Amino acid sequence: MKCEIVKGDCEEYLKLKPPEKFDLTFLDPPFNQNKEYSSHDDNLPEKDYWDWMKRVCKLIFENTSEGGAIYFMQREKNTQYVLETLGLAGWTFQNLIIWKKKSSAVPCAKRFGKHYQVIAFATKGETPRVFNKLRIDPPLLKTEKHTRPIGMYVTDVWDDIRELTSGYFAGKEPLRFENNGRVHKQQSPVQLLTRIILSSSKIGDMIFDPFAGTGTTLVAAKQLKRRSVGIEIDPVNFSFIEKRISHIREEDNIIKYRNDYTYTKNLDEIWQYNEKKMKISAYL
Repeated sequence: MKCEIVKGDCEEYLKLKPPEKFDLTFLDPPFNQNKEYSSHDDNLPEKDYWDWMKRVCKLIFENTSEGGAIYFMQREKNTQYVLETLGLAGWTFQNLIIWKKKSSAVPCAKRFGKHYQVIAFATKGETPRVFNKLRIDPPLLKTEKHTRPIGMYVTDVWDDIRELTSGYFAGKEPLRFENNGRVHKQQSPVQLLTRIILSSSKIGDMIFDPFAGTGTTLVAAKQLKRRSVGIEIDPVNFSFIEKRISHIREEDNIIKYRNDYTYTKNLDEIWQYNEKKMKISAYL
């Protein structure tokens, strides 16, 4: 199963017209909030930044299969620009997902604390080529008295996936240097990509990540038997991704999340796994 990381600039890669269409893209670019990157200026003039995002979204659209999906993650304050950017590039808006954080909210002096990020889900055309209606069974609220016999559908508010904080709850999943410093301060959890890939793709589909970061999209896609390609411009990140996708770490093993979707009717079709093999090696 193809799982490829390419070192380079995603815009230049897309201009060369990849050999096959993407069925699903996870777009998690730098947020232009003056973070420290060794291979990127994260403090661009606002117009330059959003012009860049428009070009990238347009190129992805042109290289996406009919009905294919994009999930564009951004800061909540940029929601307007995200939706505008996707619309101008030709995408059809489907949902605005609220990814509610489990850690403390970011405090603000003169407004409510920030406690979520947005993920815009859009498709090439009105109808998604694939949309799997996942069912989960989150813990009951104190006001709920009865268990759910078949769980509930995943909604557009995701409050059951913990972000990879810098503290205790991040565990060993974030990639780190020998001095324990983080390889990438904004690493997405593999649990998040598992849900996105399960929702909008089928086995054998092509998954694309233009800002691969630490390779989380590729790691999840590989275990879910989807083909994938990621682009990463930073040489250090690229090196870590190569190692990460060549051997799935126990921390990246997504099998622990399979029971979350027990009530999904077509789960065995979209997430096939060999239980005997998993018990022996814990890796796919």
